[in-house]
Amino acid sequence: MLGAMALAIAAGVQASGQAITIDPNNLGTPIDRKFTQIEPTKVDLPQAQIDARGHQDLLRTLTAEQGFAMRPFPRGKRGLILEANGKLTPSGSGYVAAVTANGLSVNPGDRVILSNIRIDKEKIVFDLNGGPEHKHDFLRHIQIGAGGGDTPMSPVVRDDGQEPVGSRITLAFNKYVPDVTPAQVKALLAPLISFDLKTPVQAYTDTLPPKLKQAILDHNVLVGMSTQMVLFAMGQPETKSREMDGQMPIEEWIYGHPPQDVKFVRVNGNRVIRVEIAKLGQPLEIFTKDEVEGLTTTNGQPVMAEVQRQHTRTVEMGDAHPDKDTQAPAPPPTLRAPGEKLPTDDPSLRDPSQREDSMGPVIFPKDTSNDPARTVDAHPAKPPAANDPDAAKPENTDKSAKPGDAPSKTPPPSPTSTPASPATAPAPSNFLDEAQTPAAR
Repeated sequence: MLGAMALAIAAGVQASGQAITIDPNNLGTPIDRKFTQIEPTKVDLPQAQIDARGHQDLLRTLTAEQGFAMRPFPRGKRGLILEANGKLTPSGSGYVAAVTANGLSVNPGDRVILSNIRIDKEKIVFDLNGGPEHKHDFLRHIQIGAGGGDTPMSPVVRDDGQEPVGSRITLAFNKYVPDVTPAQVKALLAPLISFDLKTPVQAYTDTLPPKLKQAILDHNVLVGMSTQMVLFAMGQPETKSREMDGQMPIEEWIYGHPPQDVKFVRVNGNRVIRVEIAKLGQPLEIFTKDEVEGLTTTNGQPVMAEVQRQHTRTVEMGDAHPDKDTQAPAPPPTLRAPGEKLPTDDPSLRDPSQREDSMGPVIFPKDTSNDPARTVDAHPAKPPAANDPDAAKPENTDKSAKPGDAPSKTPPPSPTSTPASPATAPAPSNFLDEAQTPAAR
């Protein structure tokens, strides 16, 4: 649904270059990849429920086992919950909130120890590096003494004043814990803990994207790297200097001596903002473009690029630019309904003169703007009837008129007037006659 989609519009871009990214997962702002959702494992689990022998085998083999953290682990009793062959809870912004609220216990690439293992009905709980709780926490509140006098009471377990800094991982199953082997448990925990034999550099770089991992293994420094990445790639700098660039404090890390290549790594806070490489006999190479931001941050989706392309779709705005080699041109717009046919579609009516809807030449009205002026009577006289006796009389009936005199000014009778019949009396009127007075009524 559209309500579940997140629209990200690139503002300030021309209409031909605008794009709308439709993300049905509504994942929000980009976050660091180390807090993203994991790629689920695919481990074949047995159908039988774990028995006492399998229980003891897991405790004997996995207790005090060491591995390398593949992502940061937060402190706290809840920790991380990993479903067998499933997802990780929390992830994304919830993962970041847990680290922010409880603090960080382990960084990616650090060595961890499974200090305690507890198998319940539907889950296996692993405490790392001592766990998030005090050992024998309940006995710290119990005191034993003589019960009187000046003899002080002492707790069963004394508090050493140190807060626990470990973390916790819960491996959850469906309904019950199957009869899994220690190797299968390690495979299920692989997205969080790697139990392979590795060097510290290998353990850390395995948590990074391939391009960034290869840069560290090749001892290259990229703009945008963290100081931890620089230390894994180049080691401790030979020289450090602190300066002020305007209002911004910076550190300059220097690696190498002439005639070897000399690298100047400028750090602001925890990030590299500038890299300069001085080679003998060559101009100074300066790099200021961030090349790591797109590799270490994501919008909450899995790290796999293929999975990202499956869940997002980009719609271009503006004029389309199809590939002429692989795409046919778009058809012209039409007002036809689907499946509608016109008479012009019949091949036998291709001649315009044979079509019913053919049109003749356009005839324009005659131009009368230059014609002489002429007048027309507003009320033309009605021609007399053939049986009218007065029609034969001439207009001028005055016998005393002499030749040459002007015609009479008496207007002819109106053709529409009809003489009233003497035998018919006028109809009585309801209106007041002019000859009557109000007193006469």
